[in-house]
Amino acid sequence: MKKIAIIISALVILLLIWSIATYNSFISAQEEVSSAWGQVENVYQRRADLIPNLVSTVKGYAAHERSTFESVVQARTKALSVHGGNLSEEEIQEYQQAQGAVSSSLGRLLVIAENYPELKSNENFLDLQAQLEGTENRIAEARRVFNETAKKYNRKVRYFPSNIIASLFGFEKKGYFEADTGANQVPKIEF
Repeated sequence: MKKIAIIISALVILLLIWSIATYNSFISAQEEVSSAWGQVENVYQRRADLIPNLVSTVKGYAAHERSTFESVVQARTKALSVHGGNLSEEEIQEYQQAQGAVSSSLGRLLVIAENYPELKSNENFLDLQAQLEGTENRIAEARRVFNETAKKYNRKVRYFPSNIIASLFGFEKKGYFEADTGANQVPKIEF
């Protein structure tokens, strides 16, 4: 009888130790996801900070393109107001759509710049354009790192038996950044 009590006690202690270790590993993985998300927000903020300078520079050369400037500023404002929240799939998609609107409006702004040779040779504009290009590369890298970190976390949430601890303590699957709609289509180039 005493031997059975010792075995049961040992099993309970092992289960408790495993539960604590699993819970702590979820906390650690959740912090890694939050850190990766912070870097995503950081590089998007860098892009948002470049936009006013870029708009001002282009505005000096193309003052009659007012609607494009306004759309860039509006997209930037909306993107700054959208946050990831719990990083669910829906929240990531909403964030991605807001940032996509910024990318789209910036693209239109840069197309306008192509029509002004003096602007294209302006040193300030060229510097801002290079910074924006570098920032876009940083965004892509931060999104990749976030997706990798979220994938590791999501595996942990879904794998058995750790999924039991995940469901008990409310650890939920995180969303991913996905390719923009239409990204799989080859652009049409005409000469």
